[in-house]
Amino acid sequence: MADKFDVDAKTLNRFVMASTQDHELVILMNAIGTSCKLVTSAVQRAGVAKLYGLAGEVNSTGDDQKKLDVLANDMMINALVNSGVCCVLVSEENEEPIIVPPGKAGKYCVAFDPLDGSSNIDCNVSVGTIFSVYKKKPGSVGTVNDLLRSGLECVCAGYVAYSSAVEMVFTFQGGDVHGFCLDSTIGEFVHTREKMVFPEDGGKKIYSANEGNSVHWDKPIRDAVEHFKSGEKPYTARYVGSMVADIHRTILYGGIYLYPADNKSPKGKLRLLYEGIPMAMIIEQAGGIASTGMFQGKIQRVLDLVPDEIHAKCPIIMGGKR
Repeated sequence: MADKFDVDAKTLNRFVMASTQDHELVILMNAIGTSCKLVTSAVQRAGVAKLYGLAGEVNSTGDDQKKLDVLANDMMINALVNSGVCCVLVSEENEEPIIVPPGKAGKYCVAFDPLDGSSNIDCNVSVGTIFSVYKKKPGSVGTVNDLLRSGLECVCAGYVAYSSAVEMVFTFQGGDVHGFCLDSTIGEFVHTREKMVFPEDGGKKIYSANEGNSVHWDKPIRDAVEHFKSGEKPYTARYVGSMVADIHRTILYGGIYLYPADNKSPKGKLRLLYEGIPMAMIIEQAGGIASTGMFQGKIQRVLDLVPDEIHAKCPIIMGGKR
């Protein structure tokens, strides 16, 4: 029987407990895992349950909300508020931070994009969830200032990709990057990728960028992309439009992902707290580089940036060191 069934499954909760010995962090990751299972169910049943289309609202940054955006957001908020270990939540879908009632509050602050790439929902392309976790400052009761810190103080960062398989990838501060696949037969995320790193030889030559914005890019970015496309062995272009899918591929296969600042969006387009910082932390701890490119007069690490508000934006250039 043991050759057909895993009698010693390394589940998400078991891994977090073994790695951190922090019961509250186990509860937090379990809450995130549970909400992502609910999102998985909603995404997979979106057509049957008539969840395609717009919800008739806009989110914190002015993007039209899809029905699944709203649903995924509610699922994550409910799971995290009722986990008993969170004090402040920030979501892309909410203009203001969510302060957890004192009776349910804990030590963690979580920023998240509940459904990244939701513009792809209606055409059945991969979407995802992204999150970053901070501890509240000593003596704090839990305020938005506990999240307005650089990525160097982030204690956990991760994403979940909803596709042919549902995969959670995350890392703890200073640790390795690990992947967990949702086993639908037992309803658990199971450890499937240990110590994820970029390919040693640099991997495949792939660049990923929205070239529809190239008319707004500055010359160095245009020149770099043109260089990727020239020569005897040019890079291959791969752009899904879901950051989770593009970053996941970049880590596994190699290459570079760009969403730079440009004339239209001088501060970049991606949000720092729940897109830039968590992805930068994962990229760096998988052996890659996460840069802003030229931003505010100098080239910077994404993890060095300090958000001045919860929906602050940043430019992104991430990938293998090659």
